[in-house]
Parts: sequence; C-alpha cells; structure tokens
Amino acid sequence: MDLSNLNAPKPNKKDAKRIGRGQGSGYGGHTVGKGHNGQRSRSGFKEKFWFEGGQMPLQRRIPKWGFNNNFRTEYVAVNTGTIQLFVEAGKLEKKITLDDLRNAGLAGKDDLVKLLGDGEIETAIDIEVHKVSKSAQQKVEDAGGTINFAGKNN
Repeated sequence: MDLSNLNAPKPNKKDAKRIGRGQGSGYGGHTVGKGHNGQRSRSGFKEKFWFEGGQMPLQRRIPKWGFNNNFRTEYVAVNTGTIQLFVEAGKLEKKITLDDLRNAGLAGKDDLVKLLGDGEIETAIDIEVHKVSKSAQQKVEDAGGTINFAGKNN
C-alpha cells in the first residue's frame, strides 16, 4: 500500500430525499414515500407545530381563570428610595426627566412611569413622571422637590 492507493473518505452527509421525481428516485414513484391518501400525502400540506392530530390541544386543555383586562394601563414602578440611591451615585441629577430615567435603566423606551413612595428621599429633586402615588408625592414635596406630569396620564 502506498499513497497512490488512498481514497478520500466519504462525506458524513446524507443526500436529501428527492421525492416526487419518478420511479428511479428510490421512493416508489407512485406514493413517493408519503403513504396512501390522507392530509399529509397532499401537496401543500403544512402542519402547525402545536397540532396534535385531532386530540384536544394543550392550550385548550389547561385550566384558565381570572379576568384579563385588555385595556389596562401598565406602569413601571420607580420608588423614591431608588431615586435617592441613583442621585447619590451620580447617575441622576436633581432635575430628572423621563429620558434620564430611561438612560439610567429604570424604564424602557415606551414605558409609562409611576413614582411610588417606598424608601426615603432627602434630596430636593424636580422629577417628570406619568403618575405618582400620594405617599411619593408627599415625600418629594417634604424634601423640597416638585413633580411634573408627562402627557395626559396623571
């Protein structure tokens, strides 16, 4: 044996099934490997990945409860204590806009922001939010700050 007798290894890859290409394709010609009749043997058949063959699908079997209000308004909660920590860390100034809250990572791009009163605030800040709780408003005003409302949601 020498180098002139060596062959390249066969690639580790199967050829794709070429169904519907006649008798010589190795898939019978007539039913082309799809069996007889039925929905799956027809051209254009496309099965949804959640389809369970007529069995009651999972999303209909599991119990459902409660009321889901499709018209609810969701707010991102930002606490006064969190604002105080961010001001002390230098991530927020004394005049805080919605863009400042987004840049600090406290709110997302299209989020509505509600200021809540968990935690203490000693810094007099001027903050812009969509909504505020009574306790948060009291704490900000006691510290000498003001609250401005953005948009119509106040």
